[in-house]
Amino acid sequence: MELVSIPGQGAKGKVWIVGAGPGDVELLTLKAYRVLKQADAVLYDALVSQDILDLIPQSAEKIAVGKRAGKHSAGQDEINQVLVTKAYTRKNVVRLKGGDPFIFGRGGEELQTLAETGVAFEVVPGITAASGTAAYAGIPLTHRDFAQGVTFITGHCQLQSRPMDWQGYANPNNTLVVYMGILNAEIIRDGLMSSGRDGDTPVAIVSKATTASQQRFIGKLSELSQLAADPALQMPALMIIGEVVSLADSLNWFNPQEYSAAPIQSQVGI
Repeated sequence: MELVSIPGQGAKGKVWIVGAGPGDVELLTLKAYRVLKQADAVLYDALVSQDILDLIPQSAEKIAVGKRAGKHSAGQDEINQVLVTKAYTRKNVVRLKGGDPFIFGRGGEELQTLAETGVAFEVVPGITAASGTAAYAGIPLTHRDFAQGVTFITGHCQLQSRPMDWQGYANPNNTLVVYMGILNAEIIRDGLMSSGRDGDTPVAIVSKATTASQQRFIGKLSELSQLAADPALQMPALMIIGEVVSLADSLNWFNPQEYSAAPIQSQVGI
């Protein structure tokens, strides 16, 4: 798709690529909040929580461009074009993404488009799904006794030109965090176990993390596909694989039943 800009005219606005965090409205950064409240147009993902969407000014144009497994409402080329187009007609354009825009958020691709078309931009990082989910599930991603490193991967398992490095991912001294892997749970299980990861390795699938609907599905690697098929599992969901998951019960502090989204204005005085 060829990107279209307006000949002889520079973009009047600026695009802000903003990380909305994993869901809890109080995990939104102060800068993200300030930028969002000044927005004239907001392109938002399906993973952005309703509590955060409610912060968008009533006067702002709201454009849903969310992507979910098997349910794409807008192609990436289309999103890129809309960002450029809106920058020519709006002052503050916000691209609001769940988690962090630079961790499986395609933020880099969108910035390349803006750079190529001469549109001004800025990035506001957010708490990524991995760290937010792990914290609210009571699972430290690293621990001196259990994991000396952590790896984030996407679970699409469809990159034929770049096959999955199951041998590397199966390192027992590392925690593996899998984004977008629910539909390929069986492939992930088989890939890791065939490369030497023990079938008894603790695993957790955390659904709707950091919100009142959060649920944890905990078991072992050999059971991963069964956990992913649980009818109670709601999207979005993240997989955490490694010995650190054995700490989930003793370190669990978050009680979804007691969760309430406090108004940000009253909490930070802005």
